[in-house]
Amino acid sequence: MMELVFKKITKTLEYVLVVIFVLLVIDVLWQVFTRYFIGKSSSFTEEISRYLLIWLATLGTAYSRSYKGQMAIDFIFQKFSTHKQWVVNFIIEGSIILFAFFVMIVGGINLMFITLKLGQYSPSLHLPMGAVYSVVPISGVLILFFSIYHIRNYISDRSKFLSNNNETALK
Repeated sequence: MMELVFKKITKTLEYVLVVIFVLLVIDVLWQVFTRYFIGKSSSFTEEISRYLLIWLATLGTAYSRSYKGQMAIDFIFQKFSTHKQWVVNFIIEGSIILFAFFVMIVGGINLMFITLKLGQYSPSLHLPMGAVYSVVPISGVLILFFSIYHIRNYISDRSKFLSNNNETALK
């Protein structure tokens, strides 16, 4: 069941990222075109590109968690035994869960509601800034889900690891 949900969320996120990227490219090309041929660009295209880039980067970070695409220096990690690698992976995922929950979800929701309560709007598009910042808790939820998915896989790998060690010990 969780595998099916994982695949659906990942595929949906891929489509959303492609749409955002295409809109960003069209917006920037339009901005360059108007600046070159008309002599000035409108301020709303700059604002759109800024917000699309924020959403693209933040959701892209969540997407990279789906395949454990975080930056890592694994030179020392490769020197560990299989058991220690499993423990380190568990600690990494736990740390990511704590960060995603407290900073991105709780902090993002606070940021979103504060800006909505204060009535902050973007200068050109007149969008509520809370809507722009909503990508932070959304990405936090996605990162949290992907990390829980990876921990679930680590737990099932751990049982395979233990069964392999027990079979080796019996031989």
